[in-house]
Amino acid sequence: MDDLRIDVLVVAVAVLGLAVASLSARIDRLPLSEPLVATGVGVAVGPQALDLLGLPPLDGSGSGAGAQVLGEVAVVLLSLSMMAIVLRYPWPDVRRAARSAGVLVGVAMPLMALVSAGVAWLVLGPAAGLGAAAALLLGAAVCPTDPVLSSSVVTGELAERDVDGRARRLLSLESGANDALALPLVVVAVAVAGPLAAGDAAVEVVRGVLGGLALGLAVGYVAARAVRLGESHGATEPGPVVVFTLVLAVGVLAAAHLLKVAEVLAVLVAGLALNAGWSGHDRVRGATLDEALNRYAVLPFFVLLGAALPWSAWAETGWVLVPLVVGVLVLRRLPVLLLLARPLRLPVRDAVFLGWFGPIGVSGLYYLLEVAHRVPGSALVVTTGVAVVAASTVVHGLTGSPGRVLYRRFGSTAGVR
Repeated sequence: MDDLRIDVLVVAVAVLGLAVASLSARIDRLPLSEPLVATGVGVAVGPQALDLLGLPPLDGSGSGAGAQVLGEVAVVLLSLSMMAIVLRYPWPDVRRAARSAGVLVGVAMPLMALVSAGVAWLVLGPAAGLGAAAALLLGAAVCPTDPVLSSSVVTGELAERDVDGRARRLLSLESGANDALALPLVVVAVAVAGPLAAGDAAVEVVRGVLGGLALGLAVGYVAARAVRLGESHGATEPGPVVVFTLVLAVGVLAAAHLLKVAEVLAVLVAGLALNAGWSGHDRVRGATLDEALNRYAVLPFFVLLGAALPWSAWAETGWVLVPLVVGVLVLRRLPVLLLLARPLRLPVRDAVFLGWFGPIGVSGLYYLLEVAHRVPGSALVVTTGVAVVAASTVVHGLTGSPGRVLYRRFGSTAGVR
């Protein structure tokens, strides 16, 4: 971490931010996304090209400088994104979507973990000696839908024009909830892999989940009371309130880390409690926060990710990465959503749209680094999982804009919208 050139990172992000600000309207209409562009910039300034950042590639150990930096940035970005998601919609809309989001979290997410694990075992088992327990680690880490990457298809004027409101809400809330609740699956996978006893895993899950719920509810309740009190005295303006929600997210994250409870879950619950207790607030504030995160706050993380990609480890793994990536991206989510279309009361086009746009990004990398930290000898799991994250960033970045257009056209042809 000492070798990381912060000045180079700041300059790269600043230049990239200026480009995004000036070309944002065109980017929205092109098969591009801000994370994809930032990843490309990271590759250019990383050790495989100009080598300006001084950031080594991820080695799968979880202890290197690259892993440390990416892990810290990832959890902060996830927390900010979580707060933006739960403030994006009015509380009644959140409540209406709760049942469907619960099905996606409680049923779809474990199925996605098992499917991903099965693909990894079938592909990497014979070719690279990946065991079933290690495959389960990979499947658990990449099962949550990433709220950062999915934001590009659910926020902004074009998304609101092209995509049905229920589909956008469902994808947003699911991506937030399953990121927060994927930790129990990862802990169970770690226990299966061996380093953690079953009893210790159960205690960790219960303590982490209950502690995260309690902390989030308490902080969210107090925050809602404080904001309502400020509004009653005319002391809250949209700009400061947006900053307040960011500070709240970081504060809950830090408190959860100190208390050793589920960090991302605590932020999610705090945001929900704030939303429920502050139901009259202007949705423009939440939308403004979300747009800012989607366009600019993602840039440092994906520049770092592009610079830290483990190209040498991928070359050693060989051609099996291709069927692994294709298998996970195609089979992990789309068949599950089609299977659940009727219980969720989803039209076919919505099931296909939600089945495809369930990207693996910041959350996937966060849990892969958690696996690397907890399970010695999991380098193959981590480096191949990072390949899935990188591929999802590219593929979903390229298909976001065309996917929205196809969704709209299909709906117009079918007379749905």
